[in-house]
Amino acid sequence: MTIALITGASSGIGTVYARRLAARGHDLVLVARATARLNTLADELRSAHGVTVEVITADLTDAAQTEPVAQRLRADPPIDILVNNAGAGLSGGLANADPVALESLLRLNSLVPTLLTAAVLPGMLQRGHGSIVNIASVLALLPEYSHGIYAATKSYVLTMSQSLHAEVGSRGIYVQAVLPAATRTEIYDRMGGDISKVPDVMEVDDLVDAALIGFDRKELVTIPPVPDAADWTAFEKARMVLAMGFSNAKPAQRYRG
Repeated sequence: MTIALITGASSGIGTVYARRLAARGHDLVLVARATARLNTLADELRSAHGVTVEVITADLTDAAQTEPVAQRLRADPPIDILVNNAGAGLSGGLANADPVALESLLRLNSLVPTLLTAAVLPGMLQRGHGSIVNIASVLALLPEYSHGIYAATKSYVLTMSQSLHAEVGSRGIYVQAVLPAATRTEIYDRMGGDISKVPDVMEVDDLVDAALIGFDRKELVTIPPVPDAADWTAFEKARMVLAMGFSNAKPAQRYRG
């Protein structure tokens, strides 16, 4: 039996991942702040699928509470799938943002998935297999559509995933970045928003089911709402064309005075 550790498992995307992976026969380690919700979900999954479920209560914005999760990722029995799902948003722009809130968002959305990935990776490499799923956002590609630093944190998650794939993809480690668009989760309520005013919202079950199809296909980047995979291929091709100019030793002609 393989084991999956899911952060932010007490609601939304994390809960659906837990249900889907349990249905596939994976044992689970569920991580979130809401102990009662985690225990209820764990009982449900044990009863429905006969899997083993561990629960770790942790506020991942707190370094001291993150460390036990990292320790579990280093321990036995080994974690075969890490789903870096825990995340948050922050309403408003950067100019008037609370520095404490900014630091908390940066830690949860960017630093925590980095530290947890670093914790699980050595064991995966030693065993020669493992999967790391990072939940990013389409705003990683559209920062103009989001005020503040949320899009920047998700851009980090995307580029970390791409860089990690380049580093360890040939060594048996599968890395997937999932980029949801508007999805019906509690993040809107927590930011003080109203999801009923957001157009074209995807249901969480649909999002995770699509992401798992991408997982089974070993996609590096999965964008569930995009209808044509060729659009992403063209985007990546354009990026590589742009990169051909990076190695010039002299500034481009248009920058020479």
